[in-house]
Amino acid sequence: MVAKRGVFITLEGGEGAGKSTAASGLAAKLREEGQEVLLTREPGGTKGAEAIRALLLNQDIPLDPLAQTMLHFAARADHVAHSIRPALARGAVVICDRFYDSTMAYQSYGQGVALADVRALIGLIRLKPDITFLLELAENEAKKRILARASGTDRYEEMDAAFFARVQTGFACMAAAEPERFLKIDASPAPGEVVAALRLALREKAGR
Repeated sequence: MVAKRGVFITLEGGEGAGKSTAASGLAAKLREEGQEVLLTREPGGTKGAEAIRALLLNQDIPLDPLAQTMLHFAARADHVAHSIRPALARGAVVICDRFYDSTMAYQSYGQGVALADVRALIGLIRLKPDITFLLELAENEAKKRILARASGTDRYEEMDAAFFARVQTGFACMAAAEPERFLKIDASPAPGEVVAALRLALREKAGR
């Protein structure tokens, strides 16, 4: 008997929106209900992809925007092949903190890499999320959350306000272009409320 293909869920949004916390909370709820869940992130998710992540986030190493784009997709290709696809084949729910929409938002809208070039790389991955939760948070609140973190900032958190405005425009454009995939979630409430909203939306959208 062939297992039913799993559900591929991604969480997107700007810095400080609480994607990692929300992803962990949603995964915990689904596991409590007896569902198999792969909780993962990008860039990362495999040994090779995590090594690329360290390079990408290291602000002491200058990287051209196109080089960043290529590195993101190199990490993604390994992640999809060795982690995401096998989990989906088993029928698991895969929850990924960022996926290719972030590359489009940050590298294309934010840094000026041609949209067509990123779309071509997306085509090589040959995997589209079933549901993408777009966590939305006001810029001033996002900044407060970033400053409150115990860890230092990375390459992208150091970008200026104009960059983040372009990133938000990118996410808004992608959500408008694919309303059947994107579900907008208000990220301003307490983490538990955000997770509850995600769980309800997932049940309504995918019956999981």
